[in-house]
Amino acid sequence: MLKLYAMFLTLIFLVELVAAIVGFVFRHEIKNSFKNNYEKALKQYNSTGDYRSHAVDKIQSTLHCCGVTDYTDWTNTNYYSEKGFPKSCCKREDCTPQRDADKVNNELIGIFLAYCLSRAITNNQYEIV
Repeated sequence: MLKLYAMFLTLIFLVELVAAIVGFVFRHEIKNSFKNNYEKALKQYNSTGDYRSHAVDKIQSTLHCCGVTDYTDWTNTNYYSEKGFPKSCCKREDCTPQRDADKVNNELIGIFLAYCLSRAITNNQYEIV
């Protein structure tokens, strides 16, 4: 019985290892796929509550960001031309952002710059050796 448990545990470990390797190898494709799908969801956004719009609202409110790279991504959408920024772009709970850019979240730029910095540090670490 203990050997069977060890075999299943090893199998689970190997599956996780393969998933990690595949994720690392295809990280650029995965990143581009997420970006393209998010841009598409932004362009098709409406406030009626379909699953894409709900996902965009959830992402923006959870990550405290607005748009794909920043809030200016919304200016190319039909929703912005009709109603302005969505409520999920708000910095505060009780705001109605409409078209005021100073009331929306733009923290995603900081997250992106932190990612670029960590990537540059990682790349330079191997050049020093």
